[in-house]
Amino acid sequence: MLQSLKRAGLIWPTALTIAGLAVLIGLGTWQLQRKQWKDRLIAKIASRVVASPVPLSEAQRTWLAGGDIEYLHVTAKGRLHHDKERYLYTPAKSGLGWHVYAPLEWAPSQVVWVNRGFVPDTSKDPARRREGQPPGEVEITGLARVPHAPGLFTPANDVGRNLWYWPDVAAMQSSVFAGTDVRASPFWIDADAQPEPPGGLPRGGVTRLDLPNRHLEYALTWYGLALTLIAVYGTFAASRLRMPSSAR
Repeated sequence: MLQSLKRAGLIWPTALTIAGLAVLIGLGTWQLQRKQWKDRLIAKIASRVVASPVPLSEAQRTWLAGGDIEYLHVTAKGRLHHDKERYLYTPAKSGLGWHVYAPLEWAPSQVVWVNRGFVPDTSKDPARRREGQPPGEVEITGLARVPHAPGLFTPANDVGRNLWYWPDVAAMQSSVFAGTDVRASPFWIDADAQPEPPGGLPRGGVTRLDLPNRHLEYALTWYGLALTLIAVYGTFAASRLRMPSSAR
């Protein structure tokens, strides 16, 4: 067999085809694995969003024990520090906007950052939405979110200008509580849409729940390319093997 391939000049085409098949099949299998992971994540989100909220202290204990709290429905009572709002750049179809992050002091020297929701650029100034800044103790219910590294093309946060492109909770904490003994939870809470704050702003419920799941489509594409490569190679090899030696 090897001699036949050598005489037909098919050694390198065969080797390259095998290498290409390994890559294409590997990519297809990886996409199937990604699909299984995404299916589990979507199912987890669906169940946790509608579950009864657990106290923040319970979520903290779960986190410290190494448990999974991503998208866990939690509730916390405390005082919002409205004067320490951080603003995450969030363009929308309606125009430029921001997600408003504020620390909620739920225990002495203990805060959890809350993404209270979206405000249009015209209402970024807290003075324009005083109704939505309740004094005293409030109760926040929402989904626990775990910080992740920014994307490759995500701009760096401009801490000095209070301009954030990704929610770096540790940096937010340092930007307003540096030099104090106030500690922050290692995760933040995306506030629910209901109940709305007085005046309607910020608008909660901003967590993206409709995650794309096209991994099966991608897997079939890679496997289809592998089959195409086999067909192309088979056609080429057959023609070379039938060709007289003098014509090769």
